[in-house]
Amino acid sequence: MSALVAYGGLFASALVAATILPMQSEAALSGLLLTGAYPVFALVLAASLGNVLGSVVNWLLGRGIARFRDRRWFPVGPRALERAEAWYGRYGKWSLLLSWVPIIGDPLTVVAGALREPFPVFLALVTIAKVGRYLALTAAVLGLS
Repeated sequence: MSALVAYGGLFASALVAATILPMQSEAALSGLLLTGAYPVFALVLAASLGNVLGSVVNWLLGRGIARFRDRRWFPVGPRALERAEAWYGRYGKWSLLLSWVPIIGDPLTVVAGALREPFPVFLALVTIAKVGRYLALTAAVLGLS
């Protein structure tokens, strides 16, 4: 497999995984790590960039939520959005450190945009969360192999 395909595929899977579409970037990263064919830093960087960019897309969607939240194609269901709004209302910007968590993380990033969380704060907290998750996964995968 060429390096461009490996990194591009990992980036794309991480980007899509940060939206509500079902995708497992962890599986892609784990598989590439286990091959030993690519530098660990480059793999973690590609996954992190894709996943953070996907969260930025969610934040941008959240900025326009008032217009689109009732549309069928909107990426977050009403119940998930209500749970995320309640969570965000209770814990504020610090809840973005859970943006990596399945099911609640993606709606949290949409709500952050809807509630006008400043972009630099959003980006810093989401980056910490996403990179931290991939570093922990990398340590677990390489520690077990």
